[in-house]
Amino acid sequence: MATDVNPSTTSADQSETASDNALRARITDDVTALRDSFEAGTTRSIDARLAQLKALQQGLRAERGRLTKALAQDLGKSRLESAITELGVVSEEISQISKNLKRWLKPERFSLGAMLAPASAELRREPLGTTLIIAPWNYPVNLTLSPLIAAIAGGNTVLLKPSEVAPATSSAIAYLVAAHLDPDWVRVVEGAVEETTILLEQRFDLIFYTGNGHVGRIVARAAAEHLTPTVLELGGKSPVFVDDGVDLAVAARRIVWGKFTNAGQTCVAPDYLMATPRTIEHLVPHLRRASRAMYGNRPERARDYGRMVNRKHFDRVRALIDNDKAVLGGTATADRRNRYLPPTIMTDVDWDDPVMGEEIFGPVLPILAVSGPDEAIARIRERDKPLTAYVFTAKKKIEERFATETSSGSLAIGMTLAHIGTPALPFGGVGESGMGQYHGRAGLEAFTHAKPVARKPLTPDTLKLVYPPYRGAKNALLGRLFR
Repeated sequence: MATDVNPSTTSADQSETASDNALRARITDDVTALRDSFEAGTTRSIDARLAQLKALQQGLRAERGRLTKALAQDLGKSRLESAITELGVVSEEISQISKNLKRWLKPERFSLGAMLAPASAELRREPLGTTLIIAPWNYPVNLTLSPLIAAIAGGNTVLLKPSEVAPATSSAIAYLVAAHLDPDWVRVVEGAVEETTILLEQRFDLIFYTGNGHVGRIVARAAAEHLTPTVLELGGKSPVFVDDGVDLAVAARRIVWGKFTNAGQTCVAPDYLMATPRTIEHLVPHLRRASRAMYGNRPERARDYGRMVNRKHFDRVRALIDNDKAVLGGTATADRRNRYLPPTIMTDVDWDDPVMGEEIFGPVLPILAVSGPDEAIARIRERDKPLTAYVFTAKKKIEERFATETSSGSLAIGMTLAHIGTPALPFGGVGESGMGQYHGRAGLEAFTHAKPVARKPLTPDTLKLVYPPYRGAKNALLGRLFR
């Protein structure tokens, strides 16, 4: 019996298969070229690494306008916010690593002790090889280029995957890399799920992923197929505790800035706030004033207030807002077409409310009443370990309790957000909020292997003492030494 075949369907299927094969071939070719470059020793020289970092710094300056325009298009970021939270952070990271790289890579010498004398040892940091960086959309310049800096400094070749959710910035970064960096060092693959899936099928020497926990698990499973090490920078609900007796005006300004920068789309943004009922009563007016001082009475008109990255994300965050509990903002002025959600603060929130069921990642701050630091610590401990935690207190004892009795990727006392912008401190999560760290020296260590190198001369052959057979005086001596 003859079977009818739709020629147009067959042609479309063949075309799609050909396209898939071409994409796979291109990605495979990129990985192969980068691996061949690494094996040829292209990236070994420290001076060559510094030259690439200098080229990246120059490229960042040359493409500043293109990147700033892209950030405004994708996230509604103002020129100054982009300078502070994106371009400036990356520039400082390049400067600090370039300044210290030779010192950080200098072999660290160790003594092997009297038992092995004469002998010496050192710890050397060697490149890992060909690495993959999968970047997020929320700080698409900073969180794409900062790990790239560490990878280059470590002497690796890099395949860079910017986020398709911030398409204008992804394109701008691809242009920057192609125009200013050596393709023997760095290449870019743009795209979405299909491209990422093919990338994760390849063998890399390290995968560095920033994003949500769901995709983080996919990355970890794919990496396990090749026993590839990973750095996973994830997220979570970062808590804030405001103790009784602090300067509420200052605390409010710092909380509002940390929460509503980038319209709340920050992995370490304050996710929820805890305080006693009395402190909440006095804090809320300060939070309102701080928001209006920064963004005005009409934040939709404020040049320095951002937008949701897309309508899907807008819809998700909007659904978390309970207008009956909103003491600032709410959904009345929300604008889906322009992806605008106002700075929103909610009080009388319960622990089982929808807004407490997931990382908010938007401009919504729920406030929950606790009896004091004891309950706040208990609430933090009963949830997944957050990427960071924030404490505002005037009491050293309370600071120390949060430092020792809670676990988080980092702890910031008396501030929010600012601590992650410095290369002086490592940044990373713990537990559900991630694994591994970077920034500054920690980034260099993430992208290198610490290899011990031990040396012992052939003469005198002091090791003959431990060779069998173990009899007589040798047996007695070794018995005393190792008892």
